[in-house]
Amino acid sequence: MKINYLHTMVRVSDIEASKAFYCALLGLTESRRSENAQGRYTLVFLTAPGEGGADLELTYNWDEKVDGASARNFGHLAYAVENIYEMCARLQAAGVTINRPPRDGRMAFVKSPDGISVELLQMGPALPAAEPWVSMGNTGSW
Repeated sequence: MKINYLHTMVRVSDIEASKAFYCALLGLTESRRSENAQGRYTLVFLTAPGEGGADLELTYNWDEKVDGASARNFGHLAYAVENIYEMCARLQAAGVTINRPPRDGRMAFVKSPDGISVELLQMGPALPAAEPWVSMGNTGSW
């Protein structure tokens, strides 16, 4: 029996804020979008460059309030990045809290505007330990 991974769905409270995080900051691109007026929802599919078929589906239910506190039950999304230090610096400069800094040169955690945990992993071997990340403590949960 064959099985293919299709996508991960997360509920969001603001499509534009979520797109700013996932697209402008993390580098994903919108691959397709659908709006259903009768069902009162919007679906936006995002894809990492060069990746096909492993989309992130942002679901916005027009009349529903998303409770960011329950987002922790989801677990996390994970993306490999070319340079974890550069990505974390970019996110931090945009006001994103680095919940688990990449002290080991390999792994970090941040959260989306809706409280979804996003794990960032260094592509290939870990980078050499570097400041300010080595001395930075954890913030909140991830």
